[in-house]
Amino acid sequence: MNEIILEVTQNIINRSKTSREIYLNRVKEASSKKVNRSKMGCSNLAHTIAPMSNVEKEAMSNMITPNIAIVTSYNDMLSAHEPFSVYPPLIKRTLLQEGATAQVASGVPAMCDGVTQGFEGMELSLFSRDNIAMGAAIGLSHNVYDGAIFLGVCDKIVPGLLIGALSFGHLPAIFMPAGPMPSGISNKEKALVRQEFAQGKVDEKALFKVEAASYHSSGTCTFYGTANSNQMLLEMMGLQLPNSSFINANTQLRDELTQEASRKLLNLTAFKNNFTPIADIVSEKSFVNAIVGLMATGGSTNHTIHLIAMARAAGIILNWDDFNMISKVTPLLCKLYPNGSADVNHFRDAGGMSVVIHELINAGLVHEDVNTVVGFGLKNYIVEPSLKDNVLTFNKGATVSRDKDIISSVAAPFSKEGGITLLEGNLGRSIIKTSALKEEHLYVKAPAMVFSTQDELKDAFKQGLLNKDFVAVVKFQGPKANGMPELHGLLPSLGVLQDKGYKVAIVTDGRMSGASGKVPSAIHLVGEAANGGNIALIENGDIICLDVKNGKLNLEIPAEEKIRRQIKKADLSANQANYGRNLFSIVRANISTAEEGATIFDIIGKERS
Repeated sequence: MNEIILEVTQNIINRSKTSREIYLNRVKEASSKKVNRSKMGCSNLAHTIAPMSNVEKEAMSNMITPNIAIVTSYNDMLSAHEPFSVYPPLIKRTLLQEGATAQVASGVPAMCDGVTQGFEGMELSLFSRDNIAMGAAIGLSHNVYDGAIFLGVCDKIVPGLLIGALSFGHLPAIFMPAGPMPSGISNKEKALVRQEFAQGKVDEKALFKVEAASYHSSGTCTFYGTANSNQMLLEMMGLQLPNSSFINANTQLRDELTQEASRKLLNLTAFKNNFTPIADIVSEKSFVNAIVGLMATGGSTNHTIHLIAMARAAGIILNWDDFNMISKVTPLLCKLYPNGSADVNHFRDAGGMSVVIHELINAGLVHEDVNTVVGFGLKNYIVEPSLKDNVLTFNKGATVSRDKDIISSVAAPFSKEGGITLLEGNLGRSIIKTSALKEEHLYVKAPAMVFSTQDELKDAFKQGLLNKDFVAVVKFQGPKANGMPELHGLLPSLGVLQDKGYKVAIVTDGRMSGASGKVPSAIHLVGEAANGGNIALIENGDIICLDVKNGKLNLEIPAEEKIRRQIKKADLSANQANYGRNLFSIVRANISTAEEGATIFDIIGKERS
């Protein structure tokens, strides 16, 4: 094993000792009480089985049959989740053939950042994760289940579902994806037309034609953003079937994988000889593996927030130093849009997770000795699913990339370091995605141009005020201010300026998401402006130095000038009404910082009185 990976793992174990022990003791206590169907009163049990078929009712009444919860994020607006409409009946039929039953325990909200991007609804996006976790817990609270299946794909949904699953750590759990849509128009062409639209060279009709040719059917969007990073993480953590994430939606192979995952979950229940609750799978090692996977694939910066929140649900405390240390020793193995032109279908065809995991195990960069839903050892994930005579088989997976322009090797990586770097300085701590940055953009020193909304920046671009070197400072975009909406709608405009030869960068306490691209963007800045962070002191013309190689982000003004200045409070009232935002005022008031997971949930063992 790589010494740094071992050091980070031990740091996490030491840091988490108290909270992890409390969590595991709680799991043990919950497990000892077992499922309470046999303790239920007649009325309670009758309520539980009322809508079931006679066959299912008899099985449930006998108390000798596993009953599996289905927690679904289905809706038919979100393309990635529309395929889930057929999953519950398929799961129920599959389990009934195995002598078990299943019930939809709860549905959780699933919003699409692609729809709300740049609009008011985006301010609820990050908050929806904790709401999803609570919704999953409410569904499972009936305590009539022997295991749980979680149906989710996209940005906040999978992290929320995993937080909910870990709150019921005594139950076995498995996650099932819907799979990506087939590839549409090339990512390169899409990005080009977006920039042309930002410059006024094409109209909305032309832009919409390109966008509709990219996002064109049921299934996950094919670029490597947060949704597909979620799927990669679930495989790295052993919570999903091997190499199953990027099998296309609505195919026979996809259906066979859904059925196989149902059977795998059944075999993990206490009714079998292989009882494995999710608390026995998710550990400090599995979170380290997840971070390594994030760095090796150039995944979404959102997971520098979500992984922290997910880990805390299991009593495991991560911080950005862990991410940074792992990034320094993890080579970048993948080139996927926005870090390249390929999409996740191309990634799958090049060997997918099988190649990535094989490379990481061989290089000693991941813990192979971990539990998974398919058995002990991450080596179980070096396989590929396929159909042979209409029967699902898992064969030895590719260990060498079939396309070196998409997946490389540890011996010849695209970069010697991972795709995310920690920046520190007198402005605080922030994250920058580096996997798509060219060498000449790793250092930017330029005057600040300060904006309080993304619309202000877009208007300045349209007015021709940004044709120069500058650092765009977009403040009051953190979780306490307005829910930390994604700001990557700014990238086409700034990309145009960068292509013209100007030195440009972004500094913000907001997010840029998995679509962060070629413009250097210091994001998730802690402390945020609404919390009195130094970003609120920045004025137009101040010199800001963003130095990726040295991990520095500094405001270069005299110390006495910094002391003289007072933080100018922004009027945030417009972010707190209409579109449901008023319902989340208590969340904004109590949410933690980005480095603490931007969550309303307390660290285990440190609950507020």
